[in-house]
Amino acid sequence: MRDITLRALDVLAAADVVAAEDTRNTAHLLTHHGISANRLMAVHQHNERGAAEKIVALLQAGQSVAFVSDAGTPAISDPGALLVQAVLEAGLRVIPIPGASAAMAALSAAGLAEPHFFFYGFLPNKSAARRRALEGLRDAAATLVFYEAPHRIVECAADLQAVFGAEREIVFAREITKLFENIHRCTLGAALDWLHSDPNNQRGEFVLLVSAAQPQSGLSSETLNTLSLLLEELPLKQAVRLATQITGAKRGELYQLALQMKKPPE
Repeated sequence: MRDITLRALDVLAAADVVAAEDTRNTAHLLTHHGISANRLMAVHQHNERGAAEKIVALLQAGQSVAFVSDAGTPAISDPGALLVQAVLEAGLRVIPIPGASAAMAALSAAGLAEPHFFFYGFLPNKSAARRRALEGLRDAAATLVFYEAPHRIVECAADLQAVFGAEREIVFAREITKLFENIHRCTLGAALDWLHSDPNNQRGEFVLLVSAAQPQSGLSSETLNTLSLLLEELPLKQAVRLATQITGAKRGELYQLALQMKKPPE
C-alpha cells in the first residue's frame, strides 16, 4: 500500500475514471488512501481491446482516465499495452506515472554486477518450450530476468540448471515488497535443494535473476547465438558448417563449442 508514489495518488484522485486490472484490488487501494472508488472500470487481459475503445471515447469526450494494473507496472507482464496502443493510434496522449516494478526492485537487491540485463518476463508453461526459449538465451552477456508462478517454480529451476549448467548464479526474489519477502542467492546447482528445504520457499510470486553467461573461446556473442540457433534446428555437423560460413569463425573452435552445447546435463 505504501509503495505507491505521491504523484500517482494525485493522478488517481484527479482522474475522471480509474481503469483497473482488478477493480476490487484497486478499490481497496483507493479507499486506503482516501480516494473515491466510485469511478472504476475493469480493463484486464480478457476485455482489453473492447475496454480500450470505451476509454478512447471517454478521452475524446474530454475526460481523463488513469489505468492501474495489480501490484506492478502496466504493460510489463501486465495488461496495458493494447490500451496504450489504441490511445496513441487515436492521436491522444499517454503519460507514464512511475511506480512499482518487481523486476527493478529485485535487480537492485540481487548483487549481480553485470551492467546489462535482459527482461524476459514469464517463460512458456511447458518444459520443452521453456527449454527452447532458454537455449536462445544461454549465451546472453546480461543478467536474465524472469517472472515465475509458484506452481511452476521447481520445474523452471530444473530447466534453468539443465540448460545453463550448475555453476551460474540464480537469485530467487520471492514476494517482493510483501509481508513474506525473501531474497536468496545461490548457484543453479544448489537451487533445487533450496526450494525443497522449506515448503515456504516455493510459495508466492517469483522474480528469477540468472547471472550473465561468461565469454567462451573468444567468440562474439553474435557467433555464439548463431550457432545456438542453428543447433536447435539442424544436426551438429551441418549447424557447425553453416555457422562457419555465416560468421567466419574457425570450424574447429565452433565444433568443440557445439559438442559442449549438445552435451546432456549430468
